[in-house]
Amino acid sequence: MNKPWNPLAMPQPSSSAATGDTGDTGRGAAIACFLKVRGQTEALARDLHPEDQTVQSMPDCSPTKWHLAHVSWFFETFLLVPHLPGYRVVNADFAFLFNSYYEAAGPRHARFARGLITRPTVDEVAGYRRHVTEAMTDLLASTDEEAFARLAPLVEIGINHEQQHQELILMDILNLFAANPLRPAYRPGGPVARGQAAALAFLDYPGGIFEIGYAGEGFSYDNEGPRHEVLLRPFRLASRAVTNGEWLAFIADGGYRRPDLWLADGWARVKAGEYEAPLYWELHDGDWQAFTLNGLSPLDPAAPVVHVSYYEADAFARWAGKRLPTEAEWEVAARGLPVAGNFLDSGALRPLPAATDDLPAQMFGDVWEWTQSPYVAYPGYRPAPGALGEYNGKFMSSQMVLRGGCCATPEGHARATYRNFFYPHQRWAFAGLRLAEDA
Repeated sequence: MNKPWNPLAMPQPSSSAATGDTGDTGRGAAIACFLKVRGQTEALARDLHPEDQTVQSMPDCSPTKWHLAHVSWFFETFLLVPHLPGYRVVNADFAFLFNSYYEAAGPRHARFARGLITRPTVDEVAGYRRHVTEAMTDLLASTDEEAFARLAPLVEIGINHEQQHQELILMDILNLFAANPLRPAYRPGGPVARGQAAALAFLDYPGGIFEIGYAGEGFSYDNEGPRHEVLLRPFRLASRAVTNGEWLAFIADGGYRRPDLWLADGWARVKAGEYEAPLYWELHDGDWQAFTLNGLSPLDPAAPVVHVSYYEADAFARWAGKRLPTEAEWEVAARGLPVAGNFLDSGALRPLPAATDDLPAQMFGDVWEWTQSPYVAYPGYRPAPGALGEYNGKFMSSQMVLRGGCCATPEGHARATYRNFFYPHQRWAFAGLRLAEDA
């Protein structure tokens, strides 16, 4: 299984001049990885106008400019201020503007009003990023081996945290552009339809006692552990994700008009007019189209359906005579599979039809897959002390788990034990589904 960067396990790079390596094992790899991820984030914003980067389309979203500043605030707050002697804070007000939800780190600007932060400007945020990047490079290059070993886990969290915001930047800019009557494309063009989807099959998995949760030397978030045993009954898992074509059949059969298919909270949203089709689907002259990061495109019936809520996924599964998998079932099925698929690095920026004969297909990449499991702590879980303990644990209420990564997840960021989570009504994430059933 591919693993994200671990600075203490990386070989020394061959070019110290290119990485800033001081000769200490892992230090050059740490600097190189940090600089690469920072550059990848800035590349996502490169083709956006300043006006694109300042507006907030809904309370769940954040402006691109805010994301760019927030991930810099994270490095500044948790690494530079406490660990780099003489570090100069660019602007003391940034801690208030760009803190997200860390109560222990101080007061913060309200999330729903981030679109009102017209100052600092996009250029000033870019300068702030350069300042933090240079200071982080100095910190990593100047610390002794003992200090570097202590800082390495914090740097790993910061890098993975920035990768999470790379996906959020794309989620949020898609939501913003979808609300724009000019329908701008983030990246015009994109892949063309591939035709027929692979036939749907169901793969058998035995029951028994299994261990799930992260185990290894690579990076993982605290909510992926502790590793523990679960009891599973025999189950069957679909060979691929549910497609747009299958969702069209659900719509044609009255899936959004049948209360017997829906959980009560989901049906209330249907009756309120919130759900009539997946988010970003539009009906033009009798044909469905989807607004994507490539612009408005004809719906590809072979591609995985995306931007559906948990309520919609659950209703579809019931309509199909199946159910959603539990997260334990999903992880047991995914373990040992290569973490490879249609991730951000492919450049597609949207889900694609299954491109492999290996089954199950699309377990990683394309779409995050809803499970029927609530987001709760594993047995024995304890959040870390201090502000970083707020990263995952305090959100373990009223949300559902998704697995596998998506077309906007950076390569190397996902793994079989990764637990993403969203509220069941939310749809702006690149979320789809895979069916399961009892064997």
